[in-house]
Amino acid sequence: MDANTKKTTLRMIPYGLYVLTAAHADGRVAAATINWVTQASFEPPLIAIGVKADSGAHSLIKDTKAFALNVLGKGQQGLAFTFFKPAEKKGNTISGEPFRPGTTGAPILTNLPAFVECTLEATVEKGDHSVFVGRVVEVGLAKPIDGRADDATLWLKELGDKVFYGG
Repeated sequence: MDANTKKTTLRMIPYGLYVLTAAHADGRVAAATINWVTQASFEPPLIAIGVKADSGAHSLIKDTKAFALNVLGKGQQGLAFTFFKPAEKKGNTISGEPFRPGTTGAPILTNLPAFVECTLEATVEKGDHSVFVGRVVEVGLAKPIDGRADDATLWLKELGDKVFYGG
């Protein structure tokens, strides 16, 4: 397989951007920009996410069996870059962004347009990322969405011509 062709081909898969959050009762939190996300089942509502195996979020999700996906919206490119770095909790903020605890304890970032909160149902650990399957237990919108819901999501390609993930 040609490495450059593989990279280009896999980069043709479009991605929305999300901030994955998790929190432990001992006060540890994790927040990271991710894009490997898909709905996996309508009933029960399940989503599947890819999480880097050596990340803080990975270990917290395994420990707490819960996570939240905070949907980045149009114009929130700066927040996507903020959560490319390790998260820092100060009071009721993570990396400077206000949050509230969700029903599972996972942080819900209050300045983002939507969130999906999940309990961990299954894990597949292969390669440098694990696939976590989460059961949707709570969702929320900051305000009603006009038009197509997926048009309100920040897309990876909107971070610029030099920003890619995958391949």
